Amino acid sequence: METPRIIILVGLMGSGKSAVARRLASDGIALLDTDRIVERSAGRTVREIFAEEGEEGFRVREEASLAECLSTLERAVVAAAGGVVTRPTNREALNRARASGVAWVVWLRTDPAELAQRVSRGGHRPLLDEDPGGTLERLAAERGPHYAAVSDVVVDTTGRSLDEVTTVVLGEYSQRFGRWEHNG
Repeated sequence: METPRIIILVGLMGSGKSAVARRLASDGIALLDTDRIVERSAGRTVREIFAEEGEEGFRVREEASLAECLSTLERAVVAAAGGVVTRPTNREALNRARASGVAWVVWLRTDPAELAQRVSRGGHRPLLDEDPGGTLERLAAERGPHYAAVSDVVVDTTGRSLDEVTTVVLGEYSQRFGRWEHNG
């Protein structure tokens, strides 16, 4: 199998995708975050996009940002938005990238109760405005099969530190492809 040039991190909001991606990136490895790409292209925050365009408007923008990430020719780590797997076109794109050897997809899976504690520290997640715990339970049930369908490996982050999760991801990668050069 070809050594993938892109590591893509998927999982629910709060699972650690952005933090782990920052650890895996370095001078020679780009850090791409689909939420940041959407915000940059829209000139607005995710919360503002949800308020003005609704979830569907955001998902359309998210699809374009994933396509941009998958088309990069450089080595990169992608922190994919939590809902990226909700659109069939995104799941197909992720699976094509995996099948072609371009990307390796890691599902950072976390217990929803722990996620609720983690995400209570930030107010930028519009889907959690009403009932964070209940919403995360529902999203885990709805999206879990989709995350599983697009992932090469599952890393449970429940009760693990950022260092531990990063070490597990790197260990899984190195078992399959050799060393991932990074700054962590």
